[in-house]
Amino acid sequence: MTAKQRVDQQPAFVLHSYPYRETSLIVEVFSRDHGRVGLVAKGARRPMSQLRGVLMAFQPLLIDWSGGGEMKTLVRAEWMGGQPLLAGQALLCAYYANELLMRLMPREDAHPRLHRAYGDTLRALAAGESQEVVLRRFELALLKELGYGLSLDVDADGEPVRGDARYAYIIERGPVSIDGRSDDDAAVVTGKTLLDMASGDFREPETVVQSKALMRRLIQHYLGGQVLQSRRVFTELFAFPGEPS
Repeated sequence: MTAKQRVDQQPAFVLHSYPYRETSLIVEVFSRDHGRVGLVAKGARRPMSQLRGVLMAFQPLLIDWSGGGEMKTLVRAEWMGGQPLLAGQALLCAYYANELLMRLMPREDAHPRLHRAYGDTLRALAAGESQEVVLRRFELALLKELGYGLSLDVDADGEPVRGDARYAYIIERGPVSIDGRSDDDAAVVTGKTLLDMASGDFREPETVVQSKALMRRLIQHYLGGQVLQSRRVFTELFAFPGEPS
């Protein structure tokens, strides 16, 4: 973005915010056309501020900002409505999605398709859809848009993935056939699981279990050892097999 640019009526979601000085906030937003942007919301913590109560996570906003440099100045924010509030496990799943975006998506790198996928994820969580399925689809969209897309229907040798075969997914290479070897490696999946993931079909329990293990390993790799706080909190509160990722 150029210096001192003004952006108006930009669809965005708040990913993270924290206090800044006495009355302001630092807000990280995911905008449709400018990606992740850091904003200073001046006076947003004052009781009479028009921004107070508007800068909510997981709610669609229209925002205006101005300025140059790494941090812009938030000028205006308007709630667009239409998104039910999240609660319980769905809320923590949404925090997990936000944390992935904060840690993996660089600032001011536009990803309109990922922005749309994120909005779809929030709506699906609010509608009570399977959290496992919703998160797998979001993770796949995230890695694809950030340039880490998975090879799911073609193996490392360029051959079509076979549904009746077994594969070890090698990062930077893709699926490698391991027929005849033991499957004690968490990255081992069936060809059917890979093909189901490619088509977005998570109806089979084995696909759900194997895709979760595969995506967890891949995301941990791209996080470079960073610990996800949302996963830790989810495990402590619920401690059940459906924890995020």
